[in-house]
Formats: sequence, C-alpha cells, structure tokens
Amino acid sequence: MKKRKIRKIFNRNFLIIFMMLVQVSFLAMCLLRIWQNVAIILGFQTVLGFVFVCYIVNRQNTNPAYKLVWSIVISLFPLFGSFLYILIHADLGIRNFKRIHNYAVKKTKPLLPQDYTAMKNLESENPYIANLARYVHDFGGYPIYRNTYVEYFGIGEEKFDALIRELEKAEKFIFLEYFIIDQGYVWNTVFDILKRKAAQGVDVRLMYDGMGSQMILPNHYEKYIASKGIKCKVFNPFRPFLSSVQNNRDHRKIVVIDGETAFNGGINLADEYINEKIRFGHWKDTAVMLKGEAVWSFTMMFLQMWGLDERKGFNYTAYKPQNSYRFTYDCSGYVMPYGDSPTDDENVGELVYLDIINKAKKYVYITTPYLIIDNEMITALGFAVKSGIDVRIIVPHIPDKWYVNVLSWNYYKELIKLGVKIYEYIPGFIHAKNFVSDDHTAIVGTINMDYRSLYLHFECATLMHNTRSVYEIKRDFVETLKKCRKITLRDCDDRPVLKKAAGSVLRLVAPLL
Repeated sequence: MKKRKIRKIFNRNFLIIFMMLVQVSFLAMCLLRIWQNVAIILGFQTVLGFVFVCYIVNRQNTNPAYKLVWSIVISLFPLFGSFLYILIHADLGIRNFKRIHNYAVKKTKPLLPQDYTAMKNLESENPYIANLARYVHDFGGYPIYRNTYVEYFGIGEEKFDALIRELEKAEKFIFLEYFIIDQGYVWNTVFDILKRKAAQGVDVRLMYDGMGSQMILPNHYEKYIASKGIKCKVFNPFRPFLSSVQNNRDHRKIVVIDGETAFNGGINLADEYINEKIRFGHWKDTAVMLKGEAVWSFTMMFLQMWGLDERKGFNYTAYKPQNSYRFTYDCSGYVMPYGDSPTDDENVGELVYLDIINKAKKYVYITTPYLIIDNEMITALGFAVKSGIDVRIIVPHIPDKWYVNVLSWNYYKELIKLGVKIYEYIPGFIHAKNFVSDDHTAIVGTINMDYRSLYLHFECATLMHNTRSVYEIKRDFVETLKKCRKITLRDCDDRPVLKKAAGSVLRLVAPLL
C-alpha cells in the first residue's frame, strides 16, 4: 500500500514538473547572482536590451505582434528577456527537426503534382480560387483535385459513426494521426477495431502528439498499443527541458483508410467530442470524409510525418490506389486538402483564411473556438465589412480555457466596432474550425484562429469549392446561429473591470500563449 502511494506521488507528471522547476530555479539563481553586481550590470543590460530590440524589429518574416511582445519583455527584463529569446530562437533541439521535415516535404513534392486539366477548368470557372490553389500547391505542396466525394458532419457523433463504419471496411492499411487520444468509449471502440484489423494483417499505424495526450494517457502507452500489433509513434514527446521544439505540436486530425477514404476536422479521439462525456456543456465539432483522388494528399501528409525518424525510406506510391476515383458518388466541384508547418516561413493556414476573406463578394461565415488574431486578420475582417461583406463569427459560450476566453473578449469589442457580428454558442463549447463564403467555397480543418495554430503547430484542412458539402456547411452555420446569442458592445462594456484589465494585459503577450 505504501509503495503504491509513493508510485502515485512520484509519477511521470510529477517528475516532469519537478525537473522543469529545477531548471527554472537554476536560471533564477544565476540571474540573482548576476544582479548582485547591479552597478556593473545596469549599463550592460541597457545596451544588451537595446541591441536585441533593434535586432527583433528588423527581423524579416516575423509577425509584427510577435516583435512587439518580445520588445516589451526585453525592455522590461533585459537580461532575462534576452536569455529567453536566445533560448527559444537559437533553434536548440529543433534545427535538425526542421531540416528533416523540410527535406521530407521537398523530396515528396513530385509525388503531389497539380493536374493540368483540373487547374485549367478551375481557372475558367473561378480565377480567384485557381490563384489560391496555385499558391497552395507552389508554396504549401498540395494540389487541388476533382473526382472526390465529400461528406460533411456537423456534429462529432455523426463523424464517429462514419469512422467506425469505414474502419470496419479496411483491407490494406489504416493511418491515424491525432493531437489527443484519451481512454474511454470513443478510443476503446476504435482501439478494438484496430487490434482486430492488425491481427488480420492490415497495416495499422497510429501517431499522436506527445503533449496533447501527455497528462491523460498512462506512461509508455505507445508500447502497450504496439504490443497489440499496431505500429505506434508519439510525435515530439514532451521532455522536461527548456527548448523551443516543445512549441511545435502536431495538432492535425487525419484518418486514411486504404488510400481511398480520409477524415479531417477538429474531432479528436476522446469522449467529450461526441458528448459521451460532458465537460463544457454541449460540445459541437465538425469533420469531413473524403473518397477519391484528394485522399492522396492526406496519405502523403501522414507519411511525411511518420517518416521523420525513419532511417530507411519507403515506397510512398505503394499506398496510392489506382482506382480512387471510381465511385458512384457525386464528385462535382474541387477539393484541396492542405497542411501547414512551423518548419518553414510560409504561413499557409493564415494566408488561405485571409484570401477567402479578401475575395468574398457577399459573406464570410466563420466558426472557431478561439479568436486571438493579429493585426492583418483584424484589418482584413474590418475591410470586408466596410466593403459590404456580411462577416459573422461563432465562438463558444462556455470556454475550455479561462484565460483564452478573457483574452478573446478583448478582440470582440474591436471587431464589433468594425462591424463584424460575433455570436456565442449558448449550449456550450464549439470546437469547429470552419469557413464558408459566397455559397461556393468552404474550409473544414484543424486550424484555429489563434497564434499557436497559425504560426506554431502542424495543422491541416480541407478546402472545398462548388461541392455539395459547401451548402451543407452553410446550412449548418445558419442552424447553429439559432442556438447562439449576438454579442453587443454593451456586453463588452458591462464585463467586470478585472476581466477587462486581465484581457488587456494578456493581449500584450498573446503571441506567446
């Protein structure tokens, strides 16, 4: 009994927190020792802070808000701020990681060519979307497809039912990539199928993020999964060492089955996503299922990440079916799965969102759990409204993170003043990341409207143009609005002073949250 209590106290999470505290304490002691020589240091730290601020302000390909927050931190705490900046931006532990990932993307780019006929047809139908597709292919690495069926799920329960149905059909391989998996009804149901399929000879691979599931899975859970015949990897395992690599998480949610069916959206493998467990009221989330040619991009996206620590290469084309477009489904329109990576200087996720906003002619409807955006996004949303575009955003009424909610309200007032309509989903928490515009273009994926998703995480999404699913996404938004309340300027003004002040302070460091 005593041993069990000791093991419970000194578990993995305790050791991680303890090691982090040791490192922070050591740094604090070093800084304290330095400060004992204040007279010598004062002039030095002023010069050091000035040099670092000048360097940061003149850095290219860096978001202005990110420059501002670091300039403030270094101006207030020159020694600590400069040291922290070096620690995070010296690429300690991440340089090799970036090199390997960028090489994998570059090496596999020839396997993701743009179909000339599809692009030509799109140019004649909608040159604006064609230009966007050309950008994503040239700078993101993913083409736009025809011959792809899309089914939209406006709630997690529907996606879960479809996922179980499609997993049961698997004959060759199953690839799963998730930010979070958590033991419970959802994961146990999926896990039972994966174990059975692996025993039947199906190539089953699972990859989950090392931080997203850190606190909720047993220690070395990946070894337990592997013992059941499932190939399993933990992406970027969380280690108790101060390194910028811990910032870059795999926030994607991808399932690929036999190279013919794929799932994408905001839904993780945990019970709250299908309301099997209630955490923040009713949980609304969305996803899409693809069948056809566009599945190939998700197959490649998964394999690029899976192969990061593989010494031997593998035959990517072995996972591409030859008859992926031979379906009796409605395959009208265009579909473009795409990913975004923090290892390059191309912010594909944000730029696609900005392009949809800037090219809208009638409306842009957005659903996001977090609304923490930079000046470029605020300007784009404000300009769209001033140009006569109906811009509406649905956010949660019950937040999953209190500080994010306090910070988000700081943006609500500014956006409402510009004419953007913001609505709270009264039943609870809305985790969907959707865009829909002008009855012809929509996006469903994993990309939140916050700094972490737009700049730091590995993300993915599916853009649809002139598919039936676009109308379904719009209809779902309109129906969801009936369960929302519109936030007014008075609501913003009537908030407690403490929350307003906290939001203002948090906004200063928003890019670091």
